[in-house]
Amino acid sequence: MATTTPVKRWQDQLILLLGLWLFITPWVFSYPVPSPEAWNAFISGAVIAVLAAFDLYKTFFWAVVLNLLVGIWVAVSPWVLKVADQRPLMWGALIVGIAVAVLAIWEMRTDPELHKHWPGAGHAT
Repeated sequence: MATTTPVKRWQDQLILLLGLWLFITPWVFSYPVPSPEAWNAFISGAVIAVLAAFDLYKTFFWAVVLNLLVGIWVAVSPWVLKVADQRPLMWGALIVGIAVAVLAIWEMRTDPELHKHWPGAGHAT
């Protein structure tokens, strides 16, 4: 008997894709490599993708919180790294960072499986 289930943790799937996109942006937008903005994209993109993959495998509250924090970092990083005058880089980081942060918050608020793993809920994460 086939059962239909909604796409589980679609936010994590989208966050994974955003992390992979961020990882390849130095090549897409021809950032100088090596450079702080390229390393930021490589490291932040890899962290976002790996955390989302972990969360797709098993629910980890800490992975969602960490992706939220990395998303915020990515959104503000063009100004911290002083490359906000490079428009494609600035807009790419801002859009990806905000999208990752919003999706992480959305997941934290709506995923019942994740709520079981909140600190103080009685389950180890």
